[in-house]
Amino acid sequence: MTFTLNTAMKAALAAAGVALATPAAAQVNGMATADITAAVIGSQAFQTGFQQISTQYESQRSTIEQRQQQRQQLIQTFDTNGDGQLDQTEQQATQDASNTTVQQIQAIDREMSQLQQPINRARVYVVQQVAQNYSAALQQVISDNNIQFVISPDALVYGPEAADITSNIVTALNTRVPSAQITPPADWQPSEAAVNLYQQIQQLLMISAMQQQQQAAGGQQAPATTGR
Repeated sequence: MTFTLNTAMKAALAAAGVALATPAAAQVNGMATADITAAVIGSQAFQTGFQQISTQYESQRSTIEQRQQQRQQLIQTFDTNGDGQLDQTEQQATQDASNTTVQQIQAIDREMSQLQQPINRARVYVVQQVAQNYSAALQQVISDNNIQFVISPDALVYGPEAADITSNIVTALNTRVPSAQITPPADWQPSEAAVNLYQQIQQLLMISAMQQQQQAAGGQQAPATTGR
């Protein structure tokens, strides 16, 4: 089952507890929470930028998918007992640099890395453009709603849903940065903060997409029930 990037984005926002269609009440007794990762994912500039990158690098992404399948087929050749898993002995065999199959896998890894590099670079560029406007968007929401304290969701043990201002920040981001460029300048170097944020976003998108796939697979495998 293949899911579009939009599907993964929506799932990621749901996993982060952000309902963009129904903005939060902005604060509770002067206190609020905000999630920068979900705010960036929810922004229009991020979503449009990532879709444009997917279109621009469609050929490369298709090749990467093909190489991933080839790599998996090569890995399966080490499953000598046919149990569908690699035990410790079988895993050790995949580390033998003199093995022809291992060399083929390494060559595929290098090719995929080269193909993925410009895609990642463009995506980080989009993330950095949006993230650079996050502080200003946050300050705007704080000012508009008379918020005294903003806490990261990771540090929050409990809080009402109304305390989450992430959706409000998304609205502010959409005004401040309605779109993002997807082609970085030749001499552009990403900031460490942008790279870290991109990695967090990728992890959230991957987890959400996997959950969607598992749910879809579970629904297809569920036996039909008949009424009596």
